[in-house]
Amino acid sequence: MLRSVILAAARSSRVERLVETAPYTRDVVRRFVAGTGTDDALRATRELVAEGLTVTLDHLGEDTVNPEQADATRDAYVTLLAALSAAGLTPAAEVSLKLSALGQMFDEQLAYENARAICAAAAQAGTTVTLDMEDHTTTDSTLDILAKLREDHPGTGAVLQAYLRRTESDCRDLAGAGSRVRLCKGAYREPESVAYQSAREVDKSYVRCMNILMSGDGYPMLATHDPRLIAIGEDRARWFDRGPDRFEFQMLYGIRPEEQSRLVGEGYTVRTYVPYGTEWYGYLMRRLAERPANLAFFGRALVSRK
Repeated sequence: MLRSVILAAARSSRVERLVETAPYTRDVVRRFVAGTGTDDALRATRELVAEGLTVTLDHLGEDTVNPEQADATRDAYVTLLAALSAAGLTPAAEVSLKLSALGQMFDEQLAYENARAICAAAAQAGTTVTLDMEDHTTTDSTLDILAKLREDHPGTGAVLQAYLRRTESDCRDLAGAGSRVRLCKGAYREPESVAYQSAREVDKSYVRCMNILMSGDGYPMLATHDPRLIAIGEDRARWFDRGPDRFEFQMLYGIRPEEQSRLVGEGYTVRTYVPYGTEWYGYLMRRLAERPANLAFFGRALVSRK
């Protein structure tokens, strides 16, 4: 119920204005979002890499409705990749793309061409790209574009969401040699016909999908903050004899930083997902929906008068 309320708030312009203008919320937003521009992204990346973490950067923006917006997003990524390379932050830092921000909703060919341009820029910068996954209606389109991108850029990463009933099959299809796959739980509101609804069902699916990926020949990227699933991931790595160079953990910027540091100290590769950009509100609300316990932190900041 709470998750549904938060997702509804994500669509409310009134709540967005409250979050954007209320005093003392700036630090809350900065906990989860690096900032609005390329310089902010570089600053956050430098800090994380200095702590032994790797990074994937997401230029926020999903409500792209025309080619001009899609091209602007493409150009923002190309600029970011050149800046990361110039700063010596690649290959430790890669980028994550939402195809909807590149035109997927109105022109799949345009989205593919923009993604291909970003993949080429990433290759020139000495790093890689991962395609984010969005709601279930875009899954087939995203996987089709992924396959086309991998013809020239085989290191392009995929994202699969454990709450979708189809994901075990998709894991089997994408568990081949050289295939980078990020496995996450999923943060969109989906119908029961296509997605598991209870946390228990989603967790069980996550473990089944993890086992498929860890037993395959690809490169699993376990995106979770759940202590139980992290422990299972550590166990599965030992079971399948995967060293730190053959899989990684991924977590969101601002979520469980102590655990990220612990895993790095244990010798694991940990990649922090760092969002930046002006379109931060929808992202922030989905993060709260994904882990409602974050509301306590957010609420304290709203009422604080320190």
